[in-house]
Amino acid sequence: MSAPSPSASLTDNALQVHLIKAGRTKISYPVDLLHDDGTRITVRGPWAGDGVRDFGFVQFAPGDVFTEYYWRDRWYAVKEVRAADGSLKGWYCDITRPAVRTDDGDIRSEDLDLDLWVSADGSQVIRLDEDEFADSGLTDRDPAAAQAATRALDDLERLAKQGGFTALLARQPLT
Repeated sequence: MSAPSPSASLTDNALQVHLIKAGRTKISYPVDLLHDDGTRITVRGPWAGDGVRDFGFVQFAPGDVFTEYYWRDRWYAVKEVRAADGSLKGWYCDITRPAVRTDDGDIRSEDLDLDLWVSADGSQVIRLDEDEFADSGLTDRDPAAAQAATRALDDLERLAKQGGFTALLARQPLT
């Protein structure tokens, strides 16, 4: 995920992404709106965290650029991660409730703990944070949302293993 940047965008397309977790704002950060077709919202912003964040399978570092795709009708967000030199690192996928544009135009995305990492070459498709999801209590609190979240993770994993991310992000029909 992107982190707040002291050099927030000053363009007319500037807005904030607010990631909500367990009812509170986990992080907010500036991005530039690239496109909003009423269903899918596409934004771009820099990784501006303090130093490098090493997940073991990928590192997010200053200079990395995130192009983030949010849907109003799907239970996930996909974040394409590129290094400062433009090379694709992969896709970090958050399982979320469908995204909402707030009255001031910002994006509100509620994180449901499940994540998926897909490396640029597709050789790594890694399900993440299933233990956090199990501990979250969502299954008891909101069984329908828990079922939608696990289905979304399964769907993204299937797409990743079949090479379907390009079509998903290009808005081409999925096969």
